[in-house]
Amino acid sequence: MHYRTLGRTGLRISEIGYGAWGIGNSGWQGAKDEESARALNRAIDLGLNFIDTALGYGDGHSERLVGKLLRARSETIHVATKIPPKNRIWPARAGTPVEDGFPADHVIASTETSLRNLGIETIDVQQFHVWSDEWVGRGDWLAAVERLKRDGKIRFFGVSINDYEPHNALKLIDSGVVDTVQVIYNIFEQAPEEQLFPACERHKVGVIVRVALDEGGLTGQIRAATVFPEGDFRQNYFRGERKRDVEERVRKIVEDLEIAPDALAETALRFVLSHPAVSTVIPGMRSVRNVERNCVIGDGRGLSQAQREKLRSHRWSRNFYRD
Repeated sequence: MHYRTLGRTGLRISEIGYGAWGIGNSGWQGAKDEESARALNRAIDLGLNFIDTALGYGDGHSERLVGKLLRARSETIHVATKIPPKNRIWPARAGTPVEDGFPADHVIASTETSLRNLGIETIDVQQFHVWSDEWVGRGDWLAAVERLKRDGKIRFFGVSINDYEPHNALKLIDSGVVDTVQVIYNIFEQAPEEQLFPACERHKVGVIVRVALDEGGLTGQIRAATVFPEGDFRQNYFRGERKRDVEERVRKIVEDLEIAPDALAETALRFVLSHPAVSTVIPGMRSVRNVERNCVIGDGRGLSQAQREKLRSHRWSRNFYRD
């Protein structure tokens, strides 16, 4: 496993991190705790040392599973988690007062709950699960973050940027108070390269990439006839003709790069890791098989310049979460 520095935090974290939404039994369906535990342990065996979870993943279920892992392993494992907005609205809507999302008492209480779930004294990276740049300089959330740092409850502070709004954290980054950002970036969604990544590099802000595989769209496994389990959020994400559209675009990528269809997921992860601003990518991994397939990609090798240039033409601007 190859390691990168998470911006100015100085933390050396694995290129492949563990996205723990899928093991929380909320949104994604089908995860079994026993298999999730095996997958988490196998990831640590293979050198992974960064896990991203959230209090909102199964109302703390994901955090509690990660906590069991932390108690069972002696290795240094860096954990990032997230505070849900008090109003429970994802993503943050324009014009929403910061007091509705992250008042100081909510920030502190949520962090205390996460610490109990994880069974640790200090969270490496505590993040807001949504963000609006309208909140910079407003409310009392920053005082709460500074207090948590001062009391040793958290080491660093980050935000998870709203879906497909990479510009909506530039003011925060320029303010100097944020240590990391988490953002959607993949072959289809290349917008972070334009303003966000240069800003992060200037301010030494760590970049955590989520949805690198487009919720499965960039694995090559989504086809027009694909059926998802009842209650799985992907039923809506890939509704209507979207599965057919994804299948067609994926076919063009495979043909353009002259790769095997089952090499697409690796190509998608290497595309993300080819950008120097990226610190880690956090694919969801609910099985040992996926852990083993993904962790081997964290070897420090990105795509060739020629491959990256070909992939520029496969940019696809859309928001399947909202549209």
